[in-house]
Amino acid sequence: MADQVSATGLPAVELRSSHLRERRSFVGVDNARIGSLVAEHFLERGYPHFAVYGTENERFFSERVQKFVTFLQGLGETCSTLLETASYPVVDWEKTLAHLVAWLRSLPKPVGILAVNDALGSRLLEACLRAGISVPGEVGVVGVENDETLCAFASPPMSSVRLPGVDAGFCAAQMLDRMMRGERLEAGAEILLPPGGIVCRRSSDEFLHADGLVAAAARLIRDEAPFGLNVEALCLRLHTSRSTLERRMKAALQRTPKQEILRVRFREVERLLIETDLTVEAIAEQTGFLEGHHLQSAFKQARGITPGAYRSRGKLAG
Repeated sequence: MADQVSATGLPAVELRSSHLRERRSFVGVDNARIGSLVAEHFLERGYPHFAVYGTENERFFSERVQKFVTFLQGLGETCSTLLETASYPVVDWEKTLAHLVAWLRSLPKPVGILAVNDALGSRLLEACLRAGISVPGEVGVVGVENDETLCAFASPPMSSVRLPGVDAGFCAAQMLDRMMRGERLEAGAEILLPPGGIVCRRSSDEFLHADGLVAAAARLIRDEAPFGLNVEALCLRLHTSRSTLERRMKAALQRTPKQEILRVRFREVERLLIETDLTVEAIAEQTGFLEGHHLQSAFKQARGITPGAYRSRGKLAG
């Protein structure tokens, strides 16, 4: 199909096959960011082991596997992998599932597993159910694509990375429009859009830190940091001193309570910047910052870029 499109001589933008970047302009998702996003998700929930389940039939699937493994290796972590030779159709469902069950049973636990798409994630959850492996207690699962039907009807409902499909479509249309008007784009021009964050559902929504105080603190921060939770209020809720909480969170997460609160707030700020058209002042009100200029200053100090510039970079189609 790619050869036939090229033979027409008409302007074209590639949206699927990343290996065709050399032949035409490419718009896709930043698979490296998917890898780091899911790894950070499992790390913050206290999973000590990691694995990835993928296929070899698509290059972008292989890229997600590679980026996830590489990111974890950079942190000194190891990662088990299971790659199927094909995902569709499954010729022998029982044999495939038995193979998957055996792999799951062999993994050290608790383990956080990235499935390179939601179909494979659903298959993982089915295998866990058959093997009697608890999710998310023993195995946490995060898929990619956020297929609402697959994720909602999985047992338990599956967390998944939301892809920027609408933005990718607008961005590709914009590039195509420029080409149709006679503008010459640089050969192999590439735009990689950031994923839209993780839609967290039951399959990975658990904190497994051995330190119960840290686990409780992490839950409260996740749920209430965007609504103005501060360190003093956190300590009161947990009936502990600030020095004790800082020492134990630093040991478990390598972050202080204040750093963790800011990290969760900034994650919500980034989501709202990309997914909504809310003003910086409105976002500040929704994420625990007193005023827009406080958010502007804190965000630039933490990210090295203003909220407006971050929004423009993330919404390349705008």
